[in-house]
Amino acid sequence: MNLTDDQLDRYARHIVLREVGGIGQKKLLQSKVLIVGAGGLGSPLIMYLAAAGVGTIGVVDDDVVDLSNLQRQIAHGMTDIGTPKVLSAAKSVAEINPDVKLIPHTERLTVDNVEMLFSDYDLIADGSDNFDTRFLINDACYFLKKPLVSAAMLQFEGQLSTYKAFEGDEHPCYRCIFPAPPPDDVARTCGEAGVLGALAGTMGSLQATEILKELLGAGQSLSGSLVIYDALYTEFRKVKVRPDPVCALCGPNPTITKLG
Repeated sequence: MNLTDDQLDRYARHIVLREVGGIGQKKLLQSKVLIVGAGGLGSPLIMYLAAAGVGTIGVVDDDVVDLSNLQRQIAHGMTDIGTPKVLSAAKSVAEINPDVKLIPHTERLTVDNVEMLFSDYDLIADGSDNFDTRFLINDACYFLKKPLVSAAMLQFEGQLSTYKAFEGDEHPCYRCIFPAPPPDDVARTCGEAGVLGALAGTMGSLQATEILKELLGAGQSLSGSLVIYDALYTEFRKVKVRPDPVCALCGPNPTITKLG
């Protein structure tokens, strides 16, 4: 494919980057990314991937826009209240970049549909807000050999990593760090514990950056490291994470051998 004059103008700041160039921009336009969740993390992620020219963006979410979402979910506005989030996001993407096709999946991710939904995409982005979904995404990406870029946030703290355990060696999976969900009385959602609205923008933007790096093959992958951001004290920590030799999924003697 050849870039049009409009595309050369739109993506000029990418094209002058040695790590991107015209070849990299074409690769982004031909890439397919599936985002699970169109909320606090998914909103900035959708917007920046669309602006960057990721050609096909799938979004899985069965929720509708609520007034309480607008404190952080920048893909939606007042006129979208009551509208499915995936359709609101599609409208926002259409206003940003006509090069991008957003595929709305107005459904909840389950063990019954995860393989079908993931199969058509190059990379999966986790913007979900509960541990059950996070484990399902991680396991499906491992079995389907799909790179996973996952972010999370609560109150004033965010976490981010890339998971490619199917490549072996020094690549852990999500279960290597979090072997099991915390007890119900410990696990809290943003609705229960609160979250600083702008933190969603910070973590979603970081997640978008790591996704673009993975698609381009640029820089150093975050696989094998966990980034922790403390917004109250403006501190970033990058922690080395190794595969767990007793991981139930990617260890040498797995107990999880299939989905469900």
